[in-house]
Amino acid sequence: MIVHTLRFAFKDTATEEDREHVLAVMRRTAAVESVAFSTVGQSLDTAGGFTHAYCVAIPDLPALRRYMHDPVHLAGDPQIMPHLARIAIGPDLSDDPAPDLAAQVLALHEEKVALHPEWAAELAPLLGA
Repeated sequence: MIVHTLRFAFKDTATEEDREHVLAVMRRTAAVESVAFSTVGQSLDTAGGFTHAYCVAIPDLPALRRYMHDPVHLAGDPQIMPHLARIAIGPDLSDDPAPDLAAQVLALHEEKVALHPEWAAELAPLLGA
């Protein structure tokens, strides 16, 4: 199982309606077929000013690839990112003992970046905020 986590904070300009919409879109993404279980909501660790969290558990690398390229996921990110002030990816974790698992996950991320450079460009400023 690969557990992928995000912590994030909304922009000050995000309305309550914007926030609810973002969380609903995240929940829809977290419900795609490749996800075994998920949770979306408040972050109980608010260090760094992160107020919310997203966590999905994905059974294996082929499922992770499907998740990353799922049309629901691809359609959701452009609805989410404009309302976020910042985001922290990970730490991700796994019960898979493969020593090269992190490199394989990174390769899937790099594949998505290559296929969707506009997505990567929109994400980059949120990571450095």
